[in-house]
Amino acid sequence: MRVVRGKIALVTGAASGIGRALSLRLAREGAQLFLMDVDSKGLGEVVSAARLHGVEAMGACCDVTQPDQVDRCIDQLLSRWGHVDILVNNAGVTYYGHSHHMSAEHWGQLLAVNLHGPIHFTRRLLPALLSRPEGHILNVASICGLVGMGRVAAYTTSKFALVGFSESLRAEYGRRGLGVTALCPGLVDTKLFASASRGEDRKENKRPPKFLLVSPEKIANRAVKAIYRNQAVVVMQPYARFLYATKRFSPWILDWINHFSRRRLKVSSRAVDCSEGVMDMPRKAA
Repeated sequence: MRVVRGKIALVTGAASGIGRALSLRLAREGAQLFLMDVDSKGLGEVVSAARLHGVEAMGACCDVTQPDQVDRCIDQLLSRWGHVDILVNNAGVTYYGHSHHMSAEHWGQLLAVNLHGPIHFTRRLLPALLSRPEGHILNVASICGLVGMGRVAAYTTSKFALVGFSESLRAEYGRRGLGVTALCPGLVDTKLFASASRGEDRKENKRPPKFLLVSPEKIANRAVKAIYRNQAVVVMQPYARFLYATKRFSPWILDWINHFSRRRLKVSSRAVDCSEGVMDMPRKAA
């Protein structure tokens, strides 16, 4: 995308974290904003802050897991501006804990926010995006969408799917002028983990070490650059790039690390001695 100024941008999960930083960064670039989030108070603050940059900004309280709410908000955007140029699928949640402690409700909620929501937004807005001289979709994924990690299996699943979705959209619509970027940062200084659901085996939410975190503003700056350059996949932070390179060229190293401290299961003598179990079984009469 050569010019962002004057373009219409929709950002989900805009009330905090990466979504807030992206919204304000796009406002500085001169984009007109339609911002969405379930947090009405935080959303109102971001809308007000965006307007200080001299752009038009509207906010809509919306739960991205509810298709009816999403459709109403999209209709509101299209009735106001008639089109959209930039779609930022940013809304996301995570879950921390062992997968066997994760309920069906947790799986359903996470996939609804992280994957089904972006698919629904994209499906509805593709005709409007393709009608523009140049449009762009920015899907906020994660390094977890490129490298599988433990205790975040559901989150990883959704982000792997989002990266694949982005790649497929680029392959299908690149010739029609639609840019698509999968943004894959490492750990970011947001409330993602603090507000995460957790398994019964986890007393407290896992808080990443501060030295591994990057600010949402740095992510937003890099994301806008990716929109201008129409980059396919953006991996940020040195350790995230290292993990991605290792996964691509020497995946066995990561697999070895994951199994290095593997515990051997203790098998009881009763389970081992199959003959004893057979001998104790009553025999059928001939």
